[in-house]
Amino acid sequence: MARITVVEDDPTIGGGLSATLRVLGHDSHWCPDGATALAHTAPDPADLLLVDLGLPDIDGFELCRLLRVRAPDSVIVVLTARTGEMDVVQALECGADDYLTKPIRIVELQARVTAHLRRFAPGAPSTSARIGLGALVVDRPARRCIGPQGEIALRPREFDLLVRLAVRPGQAVSREDLMNDVWDENWFGSTKTLDVHVAALRRKLGDQLRITTLRQFGYRLEVPVAPAAT
Repeated sequence: MARITVVEDDPTIGGGLSATLRVLGHDSHWCPDGATALAHTAPDPADLLLVDLGLPDIDGFELCRLLRVRAPDSVIVVLTARTGEMDVVQALECGADDYLTKPIRIVELQARVTAHLRRFAPGAPSTSARIGLGALVVDRPARRCIGPQGEIALRPREFDLLVRLAVRPGQAVSREDLMNDVWDENWFGSTKTLDVHVAALRRKLGDQLRITTLRQFGYRLEVPVAPAAT
């Protein structure tokens, strides 16, 4: 069972989603506006937040930014009737991990929630390896990426994406494999989510690692080359 907060001003949609999530076995709470969501999140953030963009008091994008600061480890999924690509990109860049387009199909909602919350499952498999990438160390058990200047703060999906590329550095990985392994094999949405997360990784890793885009295929994490001995 996961704790899920639904932020939606329409009582029919918000109440319905919350009730559906409870039927699916989750502890669900409905907030009708952004202020209520912030107050509810402050003492004990939920595992996952479903956030509508069209709220009466706070812009949905701004709410995502605020929630990301208050709940850095929570999964944020945007609910939107907007289908424009730039709206999707802006939502992801504001801190959302994913987005769902209204009207929401229950089967899609269940698949997305299950995929995002898999890392909270008590029986989830753990890993025990550290991956060395030049001056970086990817500590899988601790879910930390450590560089020469200290730890690099990565969001959960960013870390998972880095690990997926890092286990086979120098090898090409297709978009389909990345989406299947990092998100879910039953993914319904656009792979624009992948592009935004790769862009975020590039910004945070700087010149310490390079992720090469392979047009019409996927990505490759370049192997750092050690300087020659003199």
